[in-house]
Amino acid sequence: MTVHEDEIARLAELARIRIADDQVPAVTRRIGDILGMVEQLQAVDTDGIEPMTNPLDAVQCLRPDRVTEGNQRDALQAVAPAVENGLYLVPKVIE
Repeated sequence: MTVHEDEIARLAELARIRIADDQVPAVTRRIGDILGMVEQLQAVDTDGIEPMTNPLDAVQCLRPDRVTEGNQRDALQAVAPAVENGLYLVPKVIE
């Protein structure tokens, strides 16, 4: 796919991106290179290849599901300005 400098200038204008006039040729070349790489990827024959979620065949190591800390609610609520029935009381902010 060929990209022209006037197309880059128009896209920059539409996207509200400022590209200096002297940078337009370099940006055009770089975008052309990127689109060339995309074309190369699209040309690869992928028939019969299973899609994968990631390239690593890693297994997530899970830790045992057990309680490691005791109930500290009373100690944590002791410093709260207002508590009732184990709940923090906060000022009403919506009427």
